[in-house]
Amino acid sequence: MCGVFGIYGHSEAANLTYLGLHALQHRGQEGAGIVTTDGTTLFTHRNLGLVHDVFSQHDLERLKGSAAIGHVRYSTTGGGGLQNVQPFAVDYALGSLAIAHNGNITNADALRRDLEEKGSIFQSSSDTETVIHLIAHSRQKTVEDRVVDALSRVEGAYSLVFLTPHGLIAVRDPAGVRPLCLGRTKAAPHAYVVASEPVAFDLMDAELERFVAPGEMIVVDENGLRSSFPFASRPPAMCVFEYVYFSRPDSVLGTTSVYEIRKGLGRTLAREHPVEADVVVPVPDSGVPAALGFADAVKLPFELGLIRSHYVGRTFIEPQQSIRHFGVRLKLNPVTSALQGKRVVVVDDSIVRGTTSRKIVKMVRAAGAREVHVRISSPPTQWPCYYGIDTPTRGELIASTHTLEEITRYLTADSVGYLSREGLLATVAKSRSSQDESAHNRGFCDACFSGQYPIPIFSPSPHEPQLPLLGV
Repeated sequence: MCGVFGIYGHSEAANLTYLGLHALQHRGQEGAGIVTTDGTTLFTHRNLGLVHDVFSQHDLERLKGSAAIGHVRYSTTGGGGLQNVQPFAVDYALGSLAIAHNGNITNADALRRDLEEKGSIFQSSSDTETVIHLIAHSRQKTVEDRVVDALSRVEGAYSLVFLTPHGLIAVRDPAGVRPLCLGRTKAAPHAYVVASEPVAFDLMDAELERFVAPGEMIVVDENGLRSSFPFASRPPAMCVFEYVYFSRPDSVLGTTSVYEIRKGLGRTLAREHPVEADVVVPVPDSGVPAALGFADAVKLPFELGLIRSHYVGRTFIEPQQSIRHFGVRLKLNPVTSALQGKRVVVVDDSIVRGTTSRKIVKMVRAAGAREVHVRISSPPTQWPCYYGIDTPTRGELIASTHTLEEITRYLTADSVGYLSREGLLATVAKSRSSQDESAHNRGFCDACFSGQYPIPIFSPSPHEPQLPLLGV
């Protein structure tokens, strides 16, 4: 998760970054920050909370300059706290530098130990700070070369934006795990923008030009835009969960509509796990497109049998277990007239821990449903993600420790059906056009479903034994 945004060459850089972060709010709700530059100085404002709470008009007026980067945070490595809210801004040998990161650095602990032994003092517990120290320790002569030097030592997933007083740098890891796109504003055609998802461009009337390619580094400064591929290539491994859950449904990844893919996943799910029922009900908002596809495939009525309060965030990305549990009751309320006396198919995008799904099934039963059949538009989540999702241990994942029958009993459902891994990959591949940004390859990371990790999840120091990739 996390969302990053950057802009160069626009007089309202701070305001447009604010709008971009607002559009990316679904990628992180714990904190937000913006760093701008006027060509000499970096100006910073960041805090815990949602974008509209973190920034006042006065805060934005203080962020001067025509270039900026921004970040919305979802904590994984390092946890929460103001010290971990990005972008980070520092002064070092070559001047000032700010960084915003979406992803997870899997060898961060080993890098941190090595850097601390060399005298580095860390101000946060975030893995992103290791990149800053690697840049500071580099002996390369330019910022761009130092970024390349630093990232050559990094393992994991990263879509990064850097800001200096003189320019903006955007980098996507060689496997392309997390998305990153490039665009231009229409009003100021020389103003470049980068963001985690193209929906961030819509509010500022900017046009998507293309996706940043895996392993690509883009530099934008007074000389314009230049691109290079300075890293060793890797097999492509874009996170398939971007299509299932992370990205906004109105996003287009490459030339592929996330909304249409999610409807397609629902149709495939209906073919794999049909059931005699009276009505199809989504778990809003993430389950809506798949439920529409499911209902269309089985020719059943689609009903909004659960109403979501839009003043409560996505419970999955709340950091504390107690909040996650309480959030279910705050977030959803059943529509009794749509559920009472009916055989209900409840469609959701995923089951992680199972606690939320159990409460939803009980809520639907309490509203008078005669039967409750759970259908999930992704495979069982059985393995933790080390590339930017907060599922650190297998023990937290219900599908890794329980059989389908046990899950069904735990949820108190009449039946549970997951989309197969083959069905997921086939549906996504079928929906991606020949002009897609990754159409020359069909590689995805689906390690959370398969246990097959495409990037090393641990790079040991010379004094530690080599650890194998989990599930491989």
